[in-house]
Amino acid sequence: MATDYDAPRKTEEEQKEDSIEELKARRNDKTSGKVDEDEAEAAESFELPGADLSHEELSVEVKPKQEDEFTCMSCFLVHHRSQLADEKTMTCRDCA
Repeated sequence: MATDYDAPRKTEEEQKEDSIEELKARRNDKTSGKVDEDEAEAAESFELPGADLSHEELSVEVKPKQEDEFTCMSCFLVHHRSQLADEKTMTCRDCA
């Protein structure tokens, strides 16, 4: 147990009395462990900066498959031809 050397010194008996009194006070205070706030209601009140994306539009440019690329039939990622492990199954080195 850590010792605070700057704190006033108490005897063991005083320390036991203090801790028992604190425990009794906590036990009598029934509302100390309860939270009155509804999580869903609290989450609605928080507004993150930049969270309103309703006016944004997603645009993606799809490029055609290149001559030196292949799609792995196991992980479905597009790799360079140098990563091809098995031409029959069209799998990459990571999946082979």
